[in-house]
Amino acid sequence: MKQTLFSLIIALGLAGCIDYDDATKETRARIQLAMPAEFTNGSDFAGHEIVMQQGSTRMTATTDAQGIATFQGIIPDVYDISCSWEISGQQYQQLTGDQQVVSGCTVSGSLNAHLIREEQTIQLSTNLSINRDIIIGKIYFAGSKDNNNRTYMPGKYIELYNQSNNTVDASGLYIGLVESESTQAYTLQNLHDEFADSVVLCKQVFRIPADKPFEVKPGGTVLLVNSAADHTDGNDMESDLTDADFEAKDVSGRTQNNPAVPALELTYTMYPSISNMNMVQNGLCAVVLFRTDENVTAWPATYAYGKTTGNQWLLVPTRTIIDAVECLPNKATGIDVSTKRLYPTLDAGYTNIEARSGWTGEVIYRRTSDKRGTDGHLILADTNNSSNDFHVSTTIKPRQYDE
Repeated sequence: MKQTLFSLIIALGLAGCIDYDDATKETRARIQLAMPAEFTNGSDFAGHEIVMQQGSTRMTATTDAQGIATFQGIIPDVYDISCSWEISGQQYQQLTGDQQVVSGCTVSGSLNAHLIREEQTIQLSTNLSINRDIIIGKIYFAGSKDNNNRTYMPGKYIELYNQSNNTVDASGLYIGLVESESTQAYTLQNLHDEFADSVVLCKQVFRIPADKPFEVKPGGTVLLVNSAADHTDGNDMESDLTDADFEAKDVSGRTQNNPAVPALELTYTMYPSISNMNMVQNGLCAVVLFRTDENVTAWPATYAYGKTTGNQWLLVPTRTIIDAVECLPNKATGIDVSTKRLYPTLDAGYTNIEARSGWTGEVIYRRTSDKRGTDGHLILADTNNSSNDFHVSTTIKPRQYDE
């Protein structure tokens, strides 16, 4: 009996010496840059900033000559890892061997929700995107509640922005609203298997009329709305949209339209009874901007993966897309990045509103970069990663980017 009691005391003593802090013991992470496939003529690996972020904690490190950035004192957790830098048009030609004339490019990479538990080397792949002139500057899909606490949807809008130093003709531009089913019609893996990453599924496509030029000056905007009315009457969350450039007319008559504002052309919709922009207020609202001379109405459509009946989505070729923004819902469990609809080459990250179901008047908008155009106009963040590029606001107004 004494021997058994002695053994028990020894066992308890040993148990008391176990280090239960191993799970939070600091470790080290090395991030290895992998340059874009287009860089066939060499790469400069040194001097690029890598960002690791977990919640409000943000850490940075700089790559060495081998393209490795080392982070010391990392607490095991899930981190977002990203990088972004600019190259000139001349550097683009030198690194790629492609002699097309471009104003500049962005190299960017992103790993979302990567688990770091122990010392490791993590490869961060990067993509190359040519800097664009017209980009998606702002999306308001959240809706609001009026001063009587009633839900309100007519004030939704999309805004485009001219980054370039030149006047741009926006006529003929297409705006696609990406598939937004609660159960994805196609996952990214499904799209890879069926279409080799060559298309995006859109539930609606609109076009800025091409019957005459619509010139946008440097720093200028194009405001596309569902209702070109003053929505501030009785609703402090909304905006006055009477100066909109184009309106997605509601043929059902449920939404007030403004006959003085030109119609945004509806090129494709999978909803026979819905002719205005069907932007979901819970946050599942990815948008693509594209340009093509092809007959979009002749492009094929598809049923949900593995099905032969039901709704059909237009297959928009990725080769035509000039900008894309991934918007994902903010659920009680956080952002589920596995529900992304857009390839990392189109948007390496995502943006979201804070509310879980909308009705908060939240607008997502591109943050202002530290650059300026030749005439002093704002240059907005455009790193091909919406996690870096977008902010959320309840006070910013149409055609405004500095709060």
